[in-house]
Amino acid sequence: MRTARGDGDSWAGGRELVILGWHNVESTWRYPARAGRGLGSITRQWRMLRRVTNVVPLDAALVALQEGRRLPARAVALTFDDGYRDNLALAAPVLRRLGLPATFFLVPGFLDRQVDPWWERVAFAFAKATATRREFEGIALNLDSPWSRTASLKEVEPALKARDDAARERAVAELVEVLAPAGRFRCEHLFMDWDEARSLIRPGLSIGSHTMRHAILARETEAYQVADLRESRARLQETLDVPVTSLAYPNGQDGDYDSTTMAAAAAAGYSSAMTTSGLINRSTTEPFAIRRRMVGPTDNVVRVVMGLVAGVQRERGERTRVTAQDRS
Repeated sequence: MRTARGDGDSWAGGRELVILGWHNVESTWRYPARAGRGLGSITRQWRMLRRVTNVVPLDAALVALQEGRRLPARAVALTFDDGYRDNLALAAPVLRRLGLPATFFLVPGFLDRQVDPWWERVAFAFAKATATRREFEGIALNLDSPWSRTASLKEVEPALKARDDAARERAVAELVEVLAPAGRFRCEHLFMDWDEARSLIRPGLSIGSHTMRHAILARETEAYQVADLRESRARLQETLDVPVTSLAYPNGQDGDYDSTTMAAAAAAGYSSAMTTSGLINRSTTEPFAIRRRMVGPTDNVVRVVMGLVAGVQRERGERTRVTAQDRS
């Protein structure tokens, strides 16, 4: 078997960290699935990860990596975003039973019930729409079937993500009015409150920030970003009585955060911030642009693990090519 040069500096050699992220476990308005499928699938994913990787606590692993200390071979950290209620009811018991650590990135505005998770509210409005064919900002809304409703939802979402928080809130209210859904969206059915977030905290389960209102930070002013990130961290630490050192950027793709965002995160006292792109983290990875891959709860376990291995190999190959070009 051929051994790759520099294998001691690889994921298998304990010099790299892979971070995976999830949102919900079971079906939601935005992520519909057959009842029970999510829990069964995500449990299989974690059992396989426990078998073929070493699952480590996120914050401690990032500190070790940045200090140049070696991690366990094939180190993986697990994270959850947004604070869905099934994280507490379903995910946490499985994680504890399997002995796996995880970090949950929470949104104080959701916990307060002061802010609705807009993507779930919009998905509810599409699912329960009583309008027939309508139009929103030049986008034709086809509501003739569940498939066409989902297609229209996915067409509208990029336009909503492109706005700042205040403009998106106004647009969502207008869109919901256009769709005229039967019934009222209930955030409390899907998301934790402060008491439930407090119940989530156990040995091995830690808390991070996902901003105050789930605003896509790069769409906001510098003053907004600084205030939001400071307030979110302070509220979580004071109310839950836990240290909060890590942040997850909402949406987390290139363009959703920038140098202003990273500076605001550092000024607010965070030591790291997660994106939702890339896979491998090393001692040289920018601490406020930590790479992370999001996983669906119903994703096939074999595809998750094989995709993980293939992604590590692909990113290592890209790094090798860049290094070779730099030396030439």
